[in-house]
This record gives sequence, structure tokens and C-alpha cells, in this order.
Amino acid sequence: MTEALIAALFVFVLASFTGFEIINKIPPTLHTPLMSGSNAISGIAVLGAIVASGARETNLSVIMGLIAVVLATINVVGGFLVTDRMLQMFKKKATS
Repeated sequence: MTEALIAALFVFVLASFTGFEIINKIPPTLHTPLMSGSNAISGIAVLGAIVASGARETNLSVIMGLIAVVLATINVVGGFLVTDRMLQMFKKKATS
């Protein structure tokens, strides 16, 4: 393995561990704002994917960029749907 790949794997493992520890320490009442914040970050990933697909260096980069746009958009929409569903749990139910 190359040195760059080992460094990238190290950063990935460290970020995964840190993220897991942070999420476990957050109380359940703060999960909805956390989801909203992560949706905003995912929106930045959509913009990055659009930039990557517009580079047009090779056909492979355009195809991979378009796949990234689709997957990042699915992630953002799914995140907003989950956040909305979580917010619905906090609303008072109408009495009949």
C-alpha cells in the first residue's frame, strides 16, 4: 500500500471513532438539531459532486460525478424526511 492510502485509511478510522463517540454522548433530545446540521453538510457534498461532474476531464469523471450527485441528493432528501418525522413526534396530537 502506498503511504497516501495508509494516511487516508488512518484519517477515516480516526474520524469514524470520533464520530461514534460524539454521537453516543449526545442526549436524544438533541438528535433532531444534529440531523439538521448534518443535512446542511450533505448539501455541501451535493455542491462538490456537481463541481466534480462539471470538470469534464474524462468520461469516467463525469459519470462518477453524476453518480455522486444522485447519491448525495438521496442522502439529503432522506435526511430531511427523517428529520421531519422526528419533529412530528414532538408535536401535540389533536384531541377529538
